Amino acid sequence: MVIKCQFKEMRSYLNDIEQRFGLEQWAQSQTHFSLHYDEQGLSLYKTDEPKLGAINVDFVTGAAAHRRKFGGGKGQAIAKAVGLNKGATPVVLDATAGLGRDGFVLASLGCKVILHERHPVVAALLYDGLQRAYSNSEIGPWMQQNMTLIFGSSHTLLSQCESMPDVVYLDPMFPHREKSALVKKEMRVFQQLVGGDADADDLLDFAYPLASKRVVVKRPDYAPFLNDKAPSMQIKTKKNRFDVYVKAAMV
Repeated sequence: MVIKCQFKEMRSYLNDIEQRFGLEQWAQSQTHFSLHYDEQGLSLYKTDEPKLGAINVDFVTGAAAHRRKFGGGKGQAIAKAVGLNKGATPVVLDATAGLGRDGFVLASLGCKVILHERHPVVAALLYDGLQRAYSNSEIGPWMQQNMTLIFGSSHTLLSQCESMPDVVYLDPMFPHREKSALVKKEMRVFQQLVGGDADADDLLDFAYPLASKRVVVKRPDYAPFLNDKAPSMQIKTKKNRFDVYVKAAMV
């Protein structure tokens, strides 16, 4: 058993997660992480840095709920980047889903979001967060309609897509300079767990033919363009920017 849990009634659910995401195989190749299930759901711990605490996915309470209720709606930069400010509610393929935060923002604004995540542990955390959100009386109905997870590499999955999403959204790993405790904690864990997205540049070439309207790439403000390709337009925030590749304008 890879996932440690004191609740015997959850064992069947956790066994399914272990099999679904190949966690036994992952566990054999590492020693610095452990997975636990408790009242907060599935959590990841970095065993050699216990002070970092748990990383898990919670769409129902905390920061996600606050942003859903008070985050600025369709005036947010990410909403403008995917085209929500034009009154549309596009289908968005989030090809580098991670813990699903950006996907959740878009889903809460009415987009149908398809999540791709290739790392087994990250996908398992995201899956568990989604299951708990689906069963929540407040957000469950629209979460089930608007957010779905597909486990696998976008390099493979994008080439197999049968229908064109309106937008392909990319947020590849990049060394962050942010100083907030949360970002520092998560980035430190993720850079050791996942590593860098060394093949991220290739995703733009996969994504562009698939999107019917645009590709959106989230980058730190100091990062180079993905694959050195200049975007059609940019939407900037304090620390990040969204490089938008509109289909008709990209060379």
